[in-house]
Amino acid sequence: MIEREYASAPMLGLPIAATHIPHFLAEGPTWDPVRKRLLWVDIMAGLVYQGRFTDEGAIEVEQAVQFPDTAGAVAVSRSGEWLVAGEHRLYSRSVDGEIVPGLKLIADPDRRFNDGKPDPAGRFVVGTKGPGGEMLLQINAEGTPAVLDDDLGLSNGLAWAEDGSALYSVDTLGRCIHVRDYDPATGEAGERRKFCEVPQGYPDGMTIDSEGHLWVALWGEGCVIRIAPDCTIVGRVDVPAPHTSCPTFAGPDLDTLVITTATEGMAPEDIAAYPLSGRLFTVKTGHRGIDPNLWAGTPTALSLEETA
Repeated sequence: MIEREYASAPMLGLPIAATHIPHFLAEGPTWDPVRKRLLWVDIMAGLVYQGRFTDEGAIEVEQAVQFPDTAGAVAVSRSGEWLVAGEHRLYSRSVDGEIVPGLKLIADPDRRFNDGKPDPAGRFVVGTKGPGGEMLLQINAEGTPAVLDDDLGLSNGLAWAEDGSALYSVDTLGRCIHVRDYDPATGEAGERRKFCEVPQGYPDGMTIDSEGHLWVALWGEGCVIRIAPDCTIVGRVDVPAPHTSCPTFAGPDLDTLVITTATEGMAPEDIAAYPLSGRLFTVKTGHRGIDPNLWAGTPTALSLEETA
């Protein structure tokens, strides 16, 4: 259990609004270390954005790519192919821009894919959002899914320890961060156990830094908190947008914290009070991230054979 409220934690920098686009549900910022670009999604719009950092710390949008339905998360391979979690299936996008649909993996029309990331070996781990009993799936390079969890309120943020030996995962509606042992070589995941509960706001997207501390966006609270391995809150970043959705460390030195926000669920008067809602923010916190994991699959593997 987190023992103290985040309001008593020290501030870790002053963020700046880095984009001008008021996203409805910006999420999943991902650093592409090969091409030195930032990727992120606007989930319900089905858009994946690519941008670059300017010398002033802003993010210049280079392209916005439309996918057939929703875009819950994006991952990138070493060769530059994208993997996108659509509504009920995964999509790949080649370096030439061709979008290839994978097989349908979710049958329930009221459920969709949500946050996802590659594991240290390049498998794609992705959760779902829907009516309840949500899943966390591990999808190997051949496109075959394995169920890690099937009892979540809302599967959300993911992070691995730097050596890959532990997987942290968020259940937003349960206001809980879980942890389990993880073997990157085999993909074997241990039994889930509670890492900590978050009593204020709703934990959403998450990343980890080089000191093994988690950075968790609190939806509804307008902040990102830094959680130590002993589950105490040791820092925070306040953002002038209440719906903070996900943080990640980006940039060539992985020392810029990028925070996505959303306007989802906000009335016009709320947006008037927080006019920067839906933007991406950047901040130098004095901390660094770890090397991002890259997707190791191939577009053709996503549609080789039907799965049960």
